[in-house]
Amino acid sequence: MDILQSIILGLIEGATEFLPISSTGHMIVASEWMNIEQNDKNKAFEVIIQLAAILAVVANYSEKFSLKYMELWQKVILAFIPIGAVALVFHSQIKAMFTVETVVIMFIIGGVIFLIIEYFHKDKVYPIQNVEDLSYRQAMWIGVAQVFALIPGTSRAGSTIIGAMLVGLSRKASAEFSFLLALPVMLAASGFDLLKHYQDFIGMDILPLLVGFVVAFVSSWLVMRLFIQFLERFTFVAFGVYRIVFGLLLLWMVGT
Repeated sequence: MDILQSIILGLIEGATEFLPISSTGHMIVASEWMNIEQNDKNKAFEVIIQLAAILAVVANYSEKFSLKYMELWQKVILAFIPIGAVALVFHSQIKAMFTVETVVIMFIIGGVIFLIIEYFHKDKVYPIQNVEDLSYRQAMWIGVAQVFALIPGTSRAGSTIIGAMLVGLSRKASAEFSFLLALPVMLAASGFDLLKHYQDFIGMDILPLLVGFVVAFVSSWLVMRLFIQFLERFTFVAFGVYRIVFGLLLLWMVGT
């Protein structure tokens, strides 16, 4: 992998990981377009840039890492349990679904769901405006919704945000809980892949790794901040439309 490819993949990871548009889907598509072979060394690179995105969450929400927010983190861990259990049991089956065709279908379905949710929620007053105020029951249901993110192209952020809105969290609180919930999910996934591919780091060119890491961290940090500002004024309709348009474009490209 060269420097330009590492920059592009770092930007894609950072720009899409915390938005409801599927980072995995974009990474699969980008790798296909740039003819990047899905070998062990390139998979190891993806682990590194995912770790950068995790660090960006810590940097943006450093004030949450204190005993004052212990109950909030208990809810985060509770919400993590469903996806952790399903991923552990059905790991091989999930990996088998990682195809461009699956991504295309889920992009479009996810976009339609967002538009439907926003249509019925456009004037709704949400009872939970602050992420700290959600209940354990709500956290568990959000965790159940997150399980759908195991299907490539669905979007972990999208699944958790929709789940959070359905149980009464505001758009902003839904996004923030999605950010925090990314920590245990991504740590588990990255840790598993790191153990699996640690030998592949031997002999790798360090410069593309460093460049990809820095680009992914900076873009993730910036996107999270801009996303929250966006949600203070707008809805998720734009993301629903984007998913449908991008999915249809991919469908046309796959069919030609």
